[in-house]
Amino acid sequence: MKGIRFRPDKEGLRATLFDLEADIMEVVWSKGWKEFAVADVQHELERERDIAYTTVMTTVSRLHEKGLLDRERDGKRYVYRPNMSRDEFTESMARELLGSLSGLGHEQALSLLVDQVADSDADELRKLEALIRKRKKELGG
Repeated sequence: MKGIRFRPDKEGLRATLFDLEADIMEVVWSKGWKEFAVADVQHELERERDIAYTTVMTTVSRLHEKGLLDRERDGKRYVYRPNMSRDEFTESMARELLGSLSGLGHEQALSLLVDQVADSDADELRKLEALIRKRKKELGG
């Protein structure tokens, strides 16, 4: 995806998207919208804060440029569609981030991942072990 960067000081969607971009995608995904107009998003955001239509329009357009949204002309306006679910986006960002660590060397990148999971709690480490066992079975080993 174009224009996506990692901000380690932020959590969740805000680690890879600007705050308003994250808010917009959160609305789209939580509402389960298959398609929407800028006015739909603005209406939802206005429940929490005062926000200009043009601000939302610019940010939705930026999300389209980054590849998170697709759009098609409907008269004078665009109708937007999410290109991926929240889970697909999260997985894509994780893969991209892990791929960017390849300069460290495969073993060191894996070690960092295990350290991070282990620092969470023992349950997370057990989940990682289960995923590894599952993947090994799929690979026939």
